[in-house]
Formats: sequence, structure tokens, C-alpha cells
Amino acid sequence: MDLPFLGNWRKRHAPAVGVTVISAGDGSPTAADLADLFSTCEQLRALVAEAGVRLDGSPASLEALDQLLPRWRDDAETVSWLGIDAGLYLGTVIVRTMPGAAWELWPNGHPVVRLASGREIVVVEAGHAWAEEGVPELSQLYAEVAEG
Repeated sequence: MDLPFLGNWRKRHAPAVGVTVISAGDGSPTAADLADLFSTCEQLRALVAEAGVRLDGSPASLEALDQLLPRWRDDAETVSWLGIDAGLYLGTVIVRTMPGAAWELWPNGHPVVRLASGREIVVVEAGHAWAEEGVPELSQLYAEVAEG
């Protein structure tokens, strides 16, 4: 949908750089609820599918993401949502493959991955760095987290 006023608004406002989860109910979302929510990454999946990359939740899929040509870097809006989705996908791979890793929300609603060791990984920030600069590579960050 083309809304002309959005173009002007976007020029005056910085792109979004994070994600916040707000619970509508009286209880906080469970780790399983968060895992389901954050694993969708629909925009990222659609973008990489065009390049023939399938995101299957494996560390190898992070390597495939790292190999993509970064054609999105000329578009600040794309970089913004791609950074969020890439970070959430990185977190999804960590949670699915590392025993004891789980999604948590900081008090401000910002999602992080907590490892069994107690270390917190701010995956959305890592996703933004990857989308903007290509470093750290998602597969490299995963390997560093896996080593301990």
C-alpha cells in the first residue's frame, strides 16, 4: 500500500531499531510463547527465499544468511526490520540448539536470550549490526556463544 505521507514521516524519523513485547493479559508470556512469536521472522524468510535460502533453524542457515549479498544496505527501512528479524532468527537458532537457552524479556519488554550459564545475549542489537555492517557474522556470533 502506498501512503505518500509515510515517505515524509520516515525522512524526519529514524528507523526502528528494536522490538518490545507488551503483554495484554495479566500474566507474562511464557518462554514457549516467546519462542513461537520470535521464530516467525516472516519478512526475513520472504527476503531470503528470493535468494534461494531456507531458514530451518540450524546453525548452517546462519552461515547461508552470512553469504547473502547485502543489497538491502541502501534502504534504511529494510535495514531496520531486517536487523530485527535477523536478531530474532539468531536467537531462535540459539534457543532451539543450545540446551538451557531460553527467551526472556527485560523489564522494558526488550527480548534477550539467556543461556544456561546465565549470560544474556542481546540478539536484536547483533542483528542490527549484521544488517548494517555485516559484522559480526551471525554464524560467528553463534559459534562464540556455543563455545561458552
